[in-house]
Amino acid sequence: MASVDDIIDRLGGAEAAARLLGVGTEAVRKWRQGRAIPARHWPALIAATGLPFDVLAGAGRPEPAPESAMPDPSQPPAGATAVLVLGDGSVFWGRGFGANTAAPPVGEVCFNTGMTGYQETLTDPSYAGQIITFTFPHIGNVGVNTEDVEAMGIAARGLVVKQDVTEPSNWRASTHLSDWLRAQGVTGVGGIDTRVLTQRIRDGGAPNGVLEFPADGRFDISALIDLARSWPGLEGMDLAKQVSCTQSYSWDETRWAWPEGYGRQTAPKHHVVAVDYGAKRNILRSLASAGCRVTVVPATASAEDILGHRPDGVFLSNGPGDPAATGEYAVPAIRGVLESGVPVFGICLGHQLLALALGAKTYKMERGHRGANQPVKDLTTGKVEITSQNHGFAVDEKTLPAGVRVTHVSLFDGSNEGLTCDDRPAFSVQYHPEASPGPSDAHYLFRRFVEMIERAGRS
Repeated sequence: MASVDDIIDRLGGAEAAARLLGVGTEAVRKWRQGRAIPARHWPALIAATGLPFDVLAGAGRPEPAPESAMPDPSQPPAGATAVLVLGDGSVFWGRGFGANTAAPPVGEVCFNTGMTGYQETLTDPSYAGQIITFTFPHIGNVGVNTEDVEAMGIAARGLVVKQDVTEPSNWRASTHLSDWLRAQGVTGVGGIDTRVLTQRIRDGGAPNGVLEFPADGRFDISALIDLARSWPGLEGMDLAKQVSCTQSYSWDETRWAWPEGYGRQTAPKHHVVAVDYGAKRNILRSLASAGCRVTVVPATASAEDILGHRPDGVFLSNGPGDPAATGEYAVPAIRGVLESGVPVFGICLGHQLLALALGAKTYKMERGHRGANQPVKDLTTGKVEITSQNHGFAVDEKTLPAGVRVTHVSLFDGSNEGLTCDDRPAFSVQYHPEASPGPSDAHYLFRRFVEMIERAGRS
């Protein structure tokens, strides 16, 4: 029978054990002191150590007990109706809400630190392929409404929250979060220790995971682990085509303002073509509010398609997935636009695709940036902006060619957050200046784009 000390040593020591299991080193110290490891960590320990269940179970209790008294991690504890299972075998039991799962959704499990704007977050197309863990505990307390959406439907594959969803308490609410999710076939799990899960993602990177909320209450944990492990992950995956529009359309709605709500741009000065790789509506509203008539085209539009609309400027939108995969068809189109001399502005995935078109490379980040409190330094002005972000890939600034300058950097990890071209009217940022949700520090970038259009004499 393995002791707690034996198992921790086999994992590489207290710090390594803490990283693997998503806990603090203080928790590991208490396990040593109490000579027991909680049963919820056993699946991950089995996967990491190769120890059989009967040997590991001896470390799960201070004193030997009959086998019938051992908790079975594959069976739901009292009150649990749903589960999140990670590819490493970790099992998080909770209470389901939203839609029951006919086919369990599988995706990359990430976390978002925003305290508001969960409706905008869930409908952000950039979250396609992901299960969102909200670090703020009170999700659903203001319900949902018909205005705070960034796309036609929910883009995320599921959500994980700390507290059970309560009845909405807000004058704008039109329905309950759980009802809204159910109507769109999206599953949520509450009652999860999101701090433990967030630490697991922070220390070990975003894992594959699967949600299960079965109507009959029956779970096959082994099958769910296999499903999570077999999912290929976001690297190499093109998701822009799944969330992009399929035909061109016009946009003139402007940003929301009290008390009128959304407005209309009736006297535009410039014409911008927005390439939709998964565009958020508030980006289009921000362009319209900056005085632009906006024509939205599909992600697969060629340079000829884009330039055929005779734009004064071209906008490259946000979106999900691996930029290198989307770049297979997007990069040739962007290069054609750059060669025409039309001003270009990119955000998020659009920033990465512009960098690829200029000859740089991108890479998969270990944990990504997701939330509304991300500090970014503008290297031109020296100012620090608090920004809203959602990305798991980044531009490798070491591969930027001559004539392309870094303009913004993350103060969290030093990764690239913006670039500009010295020899052509093109620039981009990794973050979301339109916010929604998030701070408005970077709204000036839409004005900068319009000023670039005017300097280029395109209006």
